[in-house]
Amino acid sequence: MFELMDEWGPEKVVCVSDTRTGMRGVLVIDNTARGMGKGGTRMSATLTVGEVARLARVMTWKWAGVDLFFGGAKAGIRFDPSSPDKEAALRAFVRLLSNEIPSEYVVGLDMGLTERDAAIVQDELRDRGAAVGTPAELGGVPYDELGVTGYGVAEATDAVVPLSGKRVAIQGFGAVGRAAARRYAELGATVVAVSSALGAVHDPAGLDVDRLLAVPGDAAVVEYSGGSQLALGAELLVPTDVLVPCALQDVIDDSLAGRITASVVVEGANMPTSSAAQEVLAARGITVLPDFIANAGGVVAAAFAMDARHSAFRPDPAAIYATISSKLRANATTVVEVAASTDVTTHAAARSLAESRVRTAMELRGRVSHTATPALP
Repeated sequence: MFELMDEWGPEKVVCVSDTRTGMRGVLVIDNTARGMGKGGTRMSATLTVGEVARLARVMTWKWAGVDLFFGGAKAGIRFDPSSPDKEAALRAFVRLLSNEIPSEYVVGLDMGLTERDAAIVQDELRDRGAAVGTPAELGGVPYDELGVTGYGVAEATDAVVPLSGKRVAIQGFGAVGRAAARRYAELGATVVAVSSALGAVHDPAGLDVDRLLAVPGDAAVVEYSGGSQLALGAELLVPTDVLVPCALQDVIDDSLAGRITASVVVEGANMPTSSAAQEVLAARGITVLPDFIANAGGVVAAAFAMDARHSAFRPDPAAIYATISSKLRANATTVVEVAASTDVTTHAAARSLAESRVRTAMELRGRVSHTATPALP
């Protein structure tokens, strides 16, 4: 566990388990210099502590990148989200973390969890403040229904490459990919390829986004009539102007980066490119919008939801969309300009921006040591 720790964090790692359901879970609070820990909770049968720690660090940079005052945190449940015992495992997880939830961490939504699951968390802890992302009927900000993350991905893209007439390929057609496709089409782009866990479809003349969105779940891709069905992964290499990986982390390595045709890669997912891939893409002149810049629409919406937890009034979706657009467009433009003027990758430019804000907060709170920190055994 010590190998996870560096000058930024994590400040706290809490592991829990439940013998009745077989649930294993972890909460990682990475850095709270700018505010309490806030980040999503994911459920996956293959989840690891290291994976959650990496995601918690991304949240530290993401909150700082959009200049909102929360700290990086992430939680994960090692459990099959398709299991009929999902609710029991979720209830056990939050019950075992009741010392930390919601005083130190508020549950949000990530892979494997839905708006109903957020409502279950509130019910289990008898606290409306325990989770955000609940259905609108419970006064929450329904992230998936509003499509806030995908909306922000498209807005950030349009800030650096005006989308009218541009071709877009999207890997992953879940909540983020669907919302991104909708917004890309609204901004005048042509979506030429999409994929889901079941397959991929490509049409150089453009896919009918409305028809894709009319079919729920992963089946939308394989049931689409028209275009050509592709092997999974091939959607990353189709001729396109913009490539948007919205699925899992670590999908683009340096070898794949050398074959991508897009001139812009927009990280809709967290950590989809390796550091080596980022260097290859930069050397090829391909602009990359880093994850914690491009997909921060969800955290902007989460900030609204955090304010609304104890309010009788539901946040105005129009205000949420407007804030996402203004913040993400400004950040995307800044990061690309700084990267070009300083001859570094966009990831390095974005990290520098976020790190400076976190470091300043740590210094003001007296959290920065003025002596060398001994190496951990």
